[in-house]
Amino acid sequence: CAFFIYSFTDFIHGNGFLGVYVGGLIIGNHKFVHKKSIIKFFDGLTWLAQIVLFLTLGLLVNPSELLNPEVIITGLLVGFFMIIFGRPISVLLSLLPFRKIPFNARMYISWVGLRGAVPIVFAMYPWIAGLENAKLIFNIVFFITIISLIIQGTTVPSMAKLLGIFDNAKIPKPINFLDSDFTDATKSSSCEIIITDNVLKLGHRIMDIPFPDKTLVVMLKRGEHYFIPNGKTELFDGDKLLIITDDKEAVLETYRQIGLQKEIPPLD
Repeated sequence: CAFFIYSFTDFIHGNGFLGVYVGGLIIGNHKFVHKKSIIKFFDGLTWLAQIVLFLTLGLLVNPSELLNPEVIITGLLVGFFMIIFGRPISVLLSLLPFRKIPFNARMYISWVGLRGAVPIVFAMYPWIAGLENAKLIFNIVFFITIISLIIQGTTVPSMAKLLGIFDNAKIPKPINFLDSDFTDATKSSSCEIIITDNVLKLGHRIMDIPFPDKTLVVMLKRGEHYFIPNGKTELFDGDKLLIITDDKEAVLETYRQIGLQKEIPPLD
C-alpha cells in the first residue's frame, strides 16, 4: 500500500513522502484486525530503516568540510534564526485556530522543532541532480541539524519544567505479556494493571479489590510466571493483571475505582 501511494503520488508529480505520511495517518486512525501486532512489526522496520539511513548519511559526511567557515557561519545564522524566530512564528500562526491550547504549551511546541534526517535527505536532492554548490548546501543542512539536536534536543526536559508542563506521573507500560487484539465488531477493551501498595490497601485477594461489574481479571503475571487467577488468588506488590472490560469507559472506571486515577493509561 505504501509503495503504491508513493509511486502514484510521484507519478502525478507530488511529494511521495508526504503522500505516504497522509496514507499512514488515515490507516492508523482506523481499526482493523491484528492492528497492534502490525504496529509492532512496522516499528521494528522503522528502527531498522533509521539505522540504515543514518549509516548512509554518515558515509556522505566529511567532518573536515563541516569546519569550513562558510558552513559554520551560514549554519549558525540560519539555525539560530529558525530556532528563535522561524519555528515559533510558524507554530504560533498555525495554532491560532486552536484557542484551547495554553500559551506555555504553544511555546513548548515551538521549542521542540528538532531537525532530523528528513531535511538531510532532501538536501541530497541537489547533490543527486548535480547542481552547483550542492555539496555546500548538504553540509550546511547537516550542520544545522547538529546544532538543533545539541541545543534543542538536550534541553527538552528543562524547557518542559521551565514552562510548567512537566508531568512527574508515571505512565504504565502497555500490555506486553499478552498481545490482545480484538476485531472491530468487538467493543471489549483490555489493559494492564500493576499492583502497588495503594491497591493492596484495599485487600490482598482479587475478591477484595472493588473491580467494577464489567471487569474480568483473565491473567496474572508474577515475575516470569503466568497463570489464570481466581477470586481467592493472593496479590503481591509488582504483580501484573490483565483486565478485560466491556468498553474503554469501563477501563477508566476500573482505574478510578481502585484508586489509580493518576496512572490511567492512554487508550487507543
